[in-house]
Amino acid sequence: MERFEVYIFTALCSINFLISCLLFSKITREQRDPYMDEIFHVPQAQKYCDGKFNEWDPMITTLPGLYLASVGLIRPVVWLSDMKGRVVCSTAMLRFINLLFNSGNLYIIYLIICRLHMKDKSRSASRRMFSALVLSTFPVLYFFTFLYYTDAGSTFFTLFMYLMALYGCHKAAALLGVCAVLFRQTNIIWVAFCAGTVVAQKMDETWRTEQSKKRDEKSPSQVPLTINGVMRVIHFLLEFLKTPNNIKAVFLSTWSYIAVAVAFVVFIVLNDGIVVGDRSSHEACLNFPQVLYFLSFTLIFSFPTSMSYQRVVRFLHSLRKQPLIYAILTMSFLFLVWKFTYVHKYLLADNRHFPFYVWKRIFQRHDLVRFLLGPGYVFAAWNFLDTLRSKSLFWCLVFCTCLVAATVPQKLLEFRYFILPYLFYRIHVPLPSLPRLLLEFSFYTAVNTATVYIFIYKTFQWPDSTAAQRFMW
Repeated sequence: MERFEVYIFTALCSINFLISCLLFSKITREQRDPYMDEIFHVPQAQKYCDGKFNEWDPMITTLPGLYLASVGLIRPVVWLSDMKGRVVCSTAMLRFINLLFNSGNLYIIYLIICRLHMKDKSRSASRRMFSALVLSTFPVLYFFTFLYYTDAGSTFFTLFMYLMALYGCHKAAALLGVCAVLFRQTNIIWVAFCAGTVVAQKMDETWRTEQSKKRDEKSPSQVPLTINGVMRVIHFLLEFLKTPNNIKAVFLSTWSYIAVAVAFVVFIVLNDGIVVGDRSSHEACLNFPQVLYFLSFTLIFSFPTSMSYQRVVRFLHSLRKQPLIYAILTMSFLFLVWKFTYVHKYLLADNRHFPFYVWKRIFQRHDLVRFLLGPGYVFAAWNFLDTLRSKSLFWCLVFCTCLVAATVPQKLLEFRYFILPYLFYRIHVPLPSLPRLLLEFSFYTAVNTATVYIFIYKTFQWPDSTAAQRFMW
């Protein structure tokens, strides 16, 4: 970093932390007691603070990464400040851990953006810094900065793992992957993503070499992200996988990730499943429409940077040139919606979450609504791939495979499950212009403001309970 850039970025981090602390103070004063999933997380962390590592709440479904990290961060502070009593591992103190993770996420996202876009000399330092700031305030992630949930820490270690993978420090990345899995088991998919990007890079190098030898008329540096491009590489993939030298090179580069995957398989066998606690509410299924929900979610939250008149015109031209392909794609989406839509009991019963109202006021309005959304899903899918057209086909195949693996098995429509795939998508698209970044930041700020305001001031009560209920993601 240039010295000026260091000063500006440090100031941004400080301002972000100060504003977050003010919001944290307000939210904690209004909601002092554990809320929602905190009623499980906070007591479990307090047991760990007391050294009771052999006690476990069977309602908790994730591994103890959050609690171990909390104890590891709080204990040194307690020792240095000689703090005593319940304040040591109070709800507020435990929530503050996520505020630290939020600051870490801002820094990690900035480093990833610098690494991914370092070859593009036209991208100014201000755009890199502002992009990182905007993504650190991504509404779904930012809201859970103020509660004792696993999202902030899970995101931090997963992104940190990817940063190390980008720099070729694969052993360190694998160790960070273990930390990410300890926060949330599904992060094993992003461990596989890091390994997959290594494989994709080697495939790209081999592809470029072969195309250079053939003196192909098209650019040898990229595999075109089209149907024709897919057909061109099928033979290449088969040949690549049959070559011993390629297999050896891939194994030597990814053995640390393979070791993590093997350890995870052993855990699944010993645990008789992925979930460690309440399994009845976390059953896996082939909920293929989850991918369509994610694409719609991505289109909405990325529209300030991805949508333009030129892109819409390009989509219409593509639709006119290849109507048969889009017709088949639309029918495929409608078939998936028809045969593979699953509705979790929490989605229908818990009116404290925003997805409850999305489902009730859109999807439950009429049985045909979910089918009428088909053309919208097609456009969202096209926009998603079009914004990633600077990436090679091999990378896109790896990312899309991990995206499907991360979303499809989830029966519950939960926006928190979209945080990591969205961030991985957003950091890989070309850096937007400053006006677009300002629009995106304004949009995120408006959503964050509305979300925090509704959480604090728009409380309600259930008929069978006197406790105040709050709306949240």
